[in-house]
Amino acid sequence: MERRDLLKNLGLLAGASVIPGALSAGNSHLPYIEEIKQLFKPLKLDKPVTVITIGAGNRGNTYSNYRLLFPEQMKIVGVAEPLKIRNQRYAEKHDIPKENRFDTWEDAFKRPKFADAVIISTPDQLHYGPCMKALEMGYDVLLEKPISPSEQECLDILELAKEKQRIVAVCHVLRYAPYFIEFKKLVSSGAIGELISVDHFEPIEHLHMSHSYVRGNWHNSKTSTPIIMAKSCHDMDIMRWIIDAPCENIAAYGNLKWFRNENAPEGSTARCTDGCSVEASCPYSALKLYHRDREHIYVFDLPEDKSKHGDFILEQLKTTDYGRCVYRMDNDQPDHYVTSMQFEGGVTANFSMEGFTGYHGRRTRIMGSMGDIVGDMDTYTHTDFRTGKVTTKKITPEDQGGIYHMHGGGDMVLVSDWLNAVSKQDPSLLTSTIDVSVESHVMCFKAEESRLQDKKVKF
Repeated sequence: MERRDLLKNLGLLAGASVIPGALSAGNSHLPYIEEIKQLFKPLKLDKPVTVITIGAGNRGNTYSNYRLLFPEQMKIVGVAEPLKIRNQRYAEKHDIPKENRFDTWEDAFKRPKFADAVIISTPDQLHYGPCMKALEMGYDVLLEKPISPSEQECLDILELAKEKQRIVAVCHVLRYAPYFIEFKKLVSSGAIGELISVDHFEPIEHLHMSHSYVRGNWHNSKTSTPIIMAKSCHDMDIMRWIIDAPCENIAAYGNLKWFRNENAPEGSTARCTDGCSVEASCPYSALKLYHRDREHIYVFDLPEDKSKHGDFILEQLKTTDYGRCVYRMDNDQPDHYVTSMQFEGGVTANFSMEGFTGYHGRRTRIMGSMGDIVGDMDTYTHTDFRTGKVTTKKITPEDQGGIYHMHGGGDMVLVSDWLNAVSKQDPSLLTSTIDVSVESHVMCFKAEESRLQDKKVKF
């Protein structure tokens, strides 16, 4: 079995949708977990870091899956999650006692401090409250990106983290992906001479775009987060990290061009389940995506009985936004977005986020005075102008700690570094600290200001 398929079957790549029986001790799949552990470099901690998870959805499950691999390093002791089925499944998955299961984050923090740290993986607009309270109570924090949809709230969290001297790791997981680590090393070593410019491209993939940013939780920027922040703060952070200089000017353009009411085909209906006459040929058909192809179905919290999945999904398509026509939503997120930046020292960068591709996986070109690098998250090619030597390298599962998928292998490495930093109370062990994360967030805020006001913004 290929490792990528193996990990999918184990549930390490699926987040909240998985009933993790295959990961429990004594299961027949345990030898495969041992194989993964051999590929991953474990920490040597005096004792497990105890963690409370605030928000047991996809990302909360993804990060806490580290505990399933290395229970001697991480122990989940509490959960706060308002959806009963997620709360129950998460608690069973991590053997959390009943007294440590809470409906809301406020309930969890009514108790005196009973863990070392918290994972905050609530919806974007609900990061600020639990993070501020956790810091006040003395918890260290693993905070899902974005820090907050508000620039001032980002600055508030930064200020309180400094005041309380707490460790806050923001989940800029691409910094932990071996692919981007190699880019960073090549640029920093002078392998391409003086850095001149960066061209970075994020293809969202058209079905992912429709699922998350037309129908999904991030379809409306006013109730969630602007797409440049929700989807691409990773990318702004990576460019800032590789360039290693402050951004001075930014200009952004983009709009909602296609997923609009006036583009709805004749014969389409409010929902794909309403007898739409073009459903069979529509590339964004909810019936095809969720019911027939069973893609992205983790959002439905499916019953354990697989024989009931079909009827359950159909009911969800009749009652939730996931069944609505993509042309008849109340979405406002741009479906294409371009940003140009100038950094201190004269380095320029272009970033393009596109919702209409048949593929995903970031593409990057880095140009220097003595060489260039071109890559696609799977393979990169370095050309040395001085010698003419062309080096191509493919990133392997072993390069990615055995975790082949999930942000280029970065998710599990991020958790490992965070646990190490919390255990040793040393934020310098993190690749990305809260200070730098706030800076790249501000780049996103300024890009959106530029786009909405049609002007170049100076920092």
